[in-house]
Amino acid sequence: MDLVLLCVFLPMVTVVWGQYNDYYYGPYNYGDNDEWVNVYRQGFNFQCPHGQVIVAVRSVFNKKEGSDRLWNYACMPASQSLGEPTECWWEEINRAGTEWYQTCSNNGLVAGFQSQYFPSVLDREWQFYCCRYSRRCPYSCWLTTEYPGHYGEDMDMMMYTYDYYIRGATTTFSAVDR
Repeated sequence: MDLVLLCVFLPMVTVVWGQYNDYYYGPYNYGDNDEWVNVYRQGFNFQCPHGQVIVAVRSVFNKKEGSDRLWNYACMPASQSLGEPTECWWEEINRAGTEWYQTCSNNGLVAGFQSQYFPSVLDREWQFYCCRYSRRCPYSCWLTTEYPGHYGEDMDMMMYTYDYYIRGATTTFSAVDR
């Protein structure tokens, strides 16, 4: 009887284990804690390797460094359920010193960022690198409001499972707080 149960459940365990690897991201490798994609008050360009999307964002704020942030990102391959990337492009620039809301057009997913710092307004302009995949991404999207709650807070945002993607971002800007 035990051998029969083993023969029945072993294939199920194998299938579940295979799905586990498809639906859970392991620990993120940002590199060394001192490795950031930028230095304060400097521009940067970060793109995931082809077929991968941004799944984690880490940032620290420093008022003494021009109210600027250091940034770091982690990439992972997009879920196989999305198919292969069919095209990638740079979205319009979100200007420094303004509030903005941006999502990737054409059902794209964020696969990179480009940013330039402007000391005159103590703010950054942003441009998203977006990729569209051969199968449609679900549209049940929402904005997360927990990262960061205040302009000076550090942030460490991670997508823990497949089928959750970064499609865009929004910001606020205060001429008082910069």
